[in-house]
Amino acid sequence: MSNPSTEPKACIIGYPAKHSRSPMVHGFWLNEYGIAGQYDIAEVAPNDLARFISNLSNHGYVGANVTVPHKEAAFHLVDKLTATAQALGAVNTLWFENGELWGDNTDVEGFLSNLDAGAPGWDDRTDKAMVLGAGGAARAIIYGLLSRNIKSILIVNRTQTRAQDLAEYFGRSFPDQTITTASWDDMPAYLPSCDLLVNTTSLGMQGQPALTINLAALPPAALVTDAVYVPLVTPILAAAQARGLKTIGGLGMLLHQAVPGFAHWFGRKPQVNEALQAIIEADILSACQEGSK
Repeated sequence: MSNPSTEPKACIIGYPAKHSRSPMVHGFWLNEYGIAGQYDIAEVAPNDLARFISNLSNHGYVGANVTVPHKEAAFHLVDKLTATAQALGAVNTLWFENGELWGDNTDVEGFLSNLDAGAPGWDDRTDKAMVLGAGGAARAIIYGLLSRNIKSILIVNRTQTRAQDLAEYFGRSFPDQTITTASWDDMPAYLPSCDLLVNTTSLGMQGQPALTINLAALPPAALVTDAVYVPLVTPILAAAQARGLKTIGGLGMLLHQAVPGFAHWFGRKPQVNEALQAIIEADILSACQEGSK
């Protein structure tokens, strides 16, 4: 039996964090690959974050995930940043390398890998993408789309100034691609030319108002995806499926964004497989049923 003190240990830092499914994901991989390791939940209040991260290795951790509300604050608490984290101004994955604390934002990889797995070659078939929302998830997804050379991205948000700020920010780094904005009311006019529709808002999430859009104008080959994964099939995905459109749920993004962290901490790149997906889906379905009682 191995000595627990020599086993690599990671955690998720959030406030709150008890609801996180990350321990379930990483626990599955540790068990599947027979790796002696540990993944904890660390509920850390905002005013304690700097102290906790500065003492991360003293607590025995080889790294951590970072979730709300700490992603932007953690960005300023690391020694080194990946290019992706630098571009997004937020980190969700921490690890030590040569004694320095690195920060990355793996939401981009999670989004892209989810689409690659669910619709191989999607980027070759996408000229115009529409992104609903202008928050942190939208920022990561827009960067991912730009990195795949999607020619035209339309950001639709109720607060126009937030969408315009995003468009201007990324426009400076990607001058050869077109990033425009539209109001929520004007959105229907752009649906006929949309190859990829992405929801990054909380609309449609369990406990939130539904995202109701008439998708009749979308082309038959359009792909619809949602960053929301509770419920597994959101209202916009259900509407797209009713039209016979290809859809990809948000759960895969959660699972794929966890891959780089596990590889850094435990020394093996894990696979997102059907067994893992089934376990997390069952947990989400159970939570949804419990929440509806």
